[in-house]
Amino acid sequence: MSPSELDPQRDYPLASHRPELLRTPTGKRLDEITMEAVLAGEVAAEDLRIAPETLRLQAQIADSVGRPQLGQNFRRAAELTALPDEKVLGFYNALRPRASTKQQLTAIADELERDYSATLCARLIREAADVYERRGILAN
Repeated sequence: MSPSELDPQRDYPLASHRPELLRTPTGKRLDEITMEAVLAGEVAAEDLRIAPETLRLQAQIADSVGRPQLGQNFRRAAELTALPDEKVLGFYNALRPRASTKQQLTAIADELERDYSATLCARLIREAADVYERRGILAN
């Protein structure tokens, strides 16, 4: 069965019912993440992060149960896995009301598309900039 044939009634939660589909960003299977492997130095911090593929599978499950907004959130999260943590935090802070100008938010969206191919996140940032402008909550 392929990931495109996920059945939420049968396959969710994925870690319990379809662990063969889940890998760490470094390619390790879930059953390879054990305390023994940690103590032996075989598990790195990167192995404990979620892989973008896992988030896309979660998006499929969310879509199939009628939760398209949650599915979009998972797809945006998958895009964000390519960014350094400091960038994500910086972008998060830039989205606070009155923290950024429209030009600054647009520059963030451009960077997301150009440097990380994060088109869904870029679209969200541009939408936020427009909404902030209408509500008068951009920085001066």
